[in-house]
Amino acid sequence: MSEKLEKARRFEEKHERDITEEMRPLFHLSPRVGWMNDPNGFSMYKGKYHMFYQYYPYKSQWGPMHWGHAVSDDMLTWKPLPCAIAPDEPYDNAGCFSGSAIELPDGRQLLMYTGVRREEDEDGEIRDIQTQCLAVGDGIDFKKYEGNPVLTEKDLPEGASRNDFRDPKMFTDEAGVYWCVTGNRPADGSGQLLLFRSEDAFHWTYFSTLVENKNRFGKMWECPDFFKLDGKYGVIVSPQDMLPEGLEYHNGNNTLFLAGTYDKEKGKFTEEHAQPIDYGIDFYAPQTISTPDGRKVMIGWMQNWDACAVREPEAPWAGQMSLPREIRYKDGRLYQYPLKELEEKRCDKVEYKDVEFDGEKELPRIEGRMCDLEIKIRPADPFEIYHRFAIHFAEEGDMHSTISYKPHEKVLKVDRKFSGSRRAIVHQRRCQVEPLRDGTVALRIILDRYSAEVFAEDGRKVMSMALYTDISAKGISFISDGKVKIDVTKYTLS
Repeated sequence: MSEKLEKARRFEEKHERDITEEMRPLFHLSPRVGWMNDPNGFSMYKGKYHMFYQYYPYKSQWGPMHWGHAVSDDMLTWKPLPCAIAPDEPYDNAGCFSGSAIELPDGRQLLMYTGVRREEDEDGEIRDIQTQCLAVGDGIDFKKYEGNPVLTEKDLPEGASRNDFRDPKMFTDEAGVYWCVTGNRPADGSGQLLLFRSEDAFHWTYFSTLVENKNRFGKMWECPDFFKLDGKYGVIVSPQDMLPEGLEYHNGNNTLFLAGTYDKEKGKFTEEHAQPIDYGIDFYAPQTISTPDGRKVMIGWMQNWDACAVREPEAPWAGQMSLPREIRYKDGRLYQYPLKELEEKRCDKVEYKDVEFDGEKELPRIEGRMCDLEIKIRPADPFEIYHRFAIHFAEEGDMHSTISYKPHEKVLKVDRKFSGSRRAIVHQRRCQVEPLRDGTVALRIILDRYSAEVFAEDGRKVMSMALYTDISAKGISFISDGKVKIDVTKYTLS
């Protein structure tokens, strides 16, 4: 074990003791200590779910990237494991960036990650040089491959950047051939995904340019994933520097789902449909996994590069993963649903039907910070539509966060500007949500201690946001401008 890795493990063992259970989310993975960003190596190994993640243990701010590590039986309750890899080799001494993991036929666990070193170019500017590297282990301890790096600029097609060449996602096909897709920047400054092939997972060659951005969706494409979903091929990428289109793609650094067809012989993906994955404030760099019972599950980093200052620098940890989401492709688009295992954490059901009001309403026993809420909102009078409906949660005194809907605009909004944050970075997002024929809007809202995820239109639209309001703020109230009827079902999550 290298000195850097040993130091990181000693540090996390010592300082995780300062973080009590109540200081963490209940069922969203957070870093053992320090900083977390992108999910890495979301995979199964020896019957358990493993999640690695971009990690800087020493501060609650981004730094030289390590890989943190956790394991779970259900993707909701996570056990922390020791730091997996550290930037301790000449080819990765500026950081071990994002990547993936698989189980090899001989029972070993293989990690593939982007190694970053820095080099002064001919203009005197210091630039990242990014290569793809391997580490092999037993699920806890990992040894970097002596043949690293396994993919360098020599393996790239003409015009492909060696400075933006990262985030390998490995998978195997029906014949047992290994593949990995990486993000890259071509000569036009846009993004593209490159496909590499291997017979043994250790020796890789360039196969094709899977898909090209051509400056349509932002610039560089990060953190790719490529898979088959309900009869279609799907590509997930996280584009940087996107421009908004109406109420879509508002985050700058965004998440994009493409559906289409795949020519296996040529290694070419043809896009037929494109959509944002999450319409909220905090969601980036998702990865997917196939469960043993055939579901496709996605987890993303529930934070945003443009809103990182919402976490105070002295906090003992920063960053959390999203709720695992089951994804499906139907009716020509991506649908997302909370992981079905979450229902096993439900207890203490409270239910109200046909509650009619105009103004502000509180309902007995509807409160809490760890809740699964199902809410249906509709006009009390179909000929007199209300102007605005809002839900305040994590409410205490002047502090609250808000989910609101304006039926005349058909706009759903999340807003955390009164959540206790002292930095006005990014606090609102909106998306279009169509009501049912009778005007009903149905929402499912998952609250954990430090987050809210809103599922609308039966999984067609999702909005996520992190919040760091003091855990004592547990109030939930309803506000309407105009007469509404609501049905509310609340489960405590434990």
